[in-house]
Amino acid sequence: MPNMQKQRGFTLVEIAIVLVIIGLLLGGILKGQELITSARVRNIADQNSGVQAAYYGFIDRYRQVPGDWNNTNAAQAIPGVTTGGNDSGRLDAVSGSDWTEALALWEHMSKAGFIQGNYTGGTTAPTAADTDQAPRNAFNGFLVLYRTDDYDDAGTAAERLNLVLGAGIPVNVLRELDLKVDDGLPETGVMRHALTSGATHGATAHSVAACVDGTTTPPIWDIASNEQLCNAIYLY
Repeated sequence: MPNMQKQRGFTLVEIAIVLVIIGLLLGGILKGQELITSARVRNIADQNSGVQAAYYGFIDRYRQVPGDWNNTNAAQAIPGVTTGGNDSGRLDAVSGSDWTEALALWEHMSKAGFIQGNYTGGTTAPTAADTDQAPRNAFNGFLVLYRTDDYDDAGTAAERLNLVLGAGIPVNVLRELDLKVDDGLPETGVMRHALTSGATHGATAHSVAACVDGTTTPPIWDIASNEQLCNAIYLY
């Protein structure tokens, strides 16, 4: 009679070891995702702080608003400057363009050494191919520093100087950032959800409605939507 080999299954100990290993792997993956998200949050927070410091540092040195300073006088003080504004004392439209001063601002601050890069200004919205008109966030969205009321508000938004943090930010990153620097809510505090339409700077400054759950009181960042194309502003 031929020898019959018994099939040997996994013991409970072996199964337990496999489950522990799987748990460790999953835990490591989740922890890695948390670390990546935290790093992105810190990057955006540091970028915002750097722009804010550069803006007020420029004003302190030159007694002029970067971007608003007229081209002739700015070029005399800062070598290489080719664009400028209307000397109104605020960032606003020049000859009907809301981009002239918004982009001149980055040229003035970069050529004065307040921010990294070498920006050249312009009069129209930067495109994906542009590398020298405005800085971008970690998700490739353009930053815009300007005076608008393009943000969600629990009441009525007032026109204030604010930094558009840049489109294409995942909602979970914005929520964590809001908790880190503000109150964690998209319609109150210094950090707000950007408009979903009708923004002064158009698509560059827009977010999408799925980023916020408006069915709650107060509205909250909608993590369940897992939206990847959110945008927000930071009030100065």
